[in-house]
Amino acid sequence: MQATETRSAIVEREFPHPPEKLWRALTQPHLIEEWLMKNDFKPVVGHSFNLRGEWGGVLDCKVLTVEPNRTLSYTWNFAHDDAAFNLESVVTFTLTPTATGTHLRVEQAGFQPHQKQAYGGAHAGWKQFFDKLDQLLVREG
Repeated sequence: MQATETRSAIVEREFPHPPEKLWRALTQPHLIEEWLMKNDFKPVVGHSFNLRGEWGGVLDCKVLTVEPNRTLSYTWNFAHDDAAFNLESVVTFTLTPTATGTHLRVEQAGFQPHQKQAYGGAHAGWKQFFDKLDQLLVREG
């Protein structure tokens, strides 16, 4: 049996802030809510949590990796009435210090070949989330 090839949506951006500052925004629930979604996140491997979108959807997530100021990953699963829209993916944030701040890379892996709309939506969505993250970091000083 052949394994189904999946695709990853990858968005990268340079932020003029130290990794510690980005890490706080990625791991503190009240800050996550400002740029991503309402949540009950804890930066603890094995912790199950939900992300609740303004559109009414709920994502079931579980923390997989926590390496402070370096790597964070969690499952990003969405169950839909129409099975074609079900999504089981993993989101990984990688922080790399640079001379002027931090390079942040997000990869959402696990899109099935037929999920072109979800894949495109994720790509556009992460860019919007990064815009909100940037605004939050500037506000936080």
